[in-house]
Amino acid sequence: QVQLVESGGGLVQAGGSLRLSCAASGRTFSTYPMGWFRQAPGKEREFVAGISRNGGSTYYADSVKGRFTISRDYVKNTEYLQMNTLKPEDTAVYYCAAVQYTGNNYYVGRRASDYDYWGQGTQVTVSS
Repeated sequence: QVQLVESGGGLVQAGGSLRLSCAASGRTFSTYPMGWFRQAPGKEREFVAGISRNGGSTYYADSVKGRFTISRDYVKNTEYLQMNTLKPEDTAVYYCAAVQYTGNNYYVGRRASDYDYWGQGTQVTVSS
């Protein structure tokens, strides 16, 4: 099992940048494919980005492709989401998540139902 704690959210103007962090507990961080999701008020939780357990594969939602970058640090047991050129429509609560998965090292989960562990979320607000 793994515990996930997000940080780095806040208020930023449109066009600005933020970097979200997700600290994972335990010594098995490298075994989990990881991802980021977001949920805006009145909307369903949506996939933002995912990264395989070995970091060799990444996948992005079309809405963030070219603006957001997902990465992971195996020494710090931390996942990151670098968000650039932020838009008001990026406003949401952002969640990190991990998959309990023992298959292909390049697997990336793309649906909320793929993920087994979730953080508590961090608010990102982009003003126009």
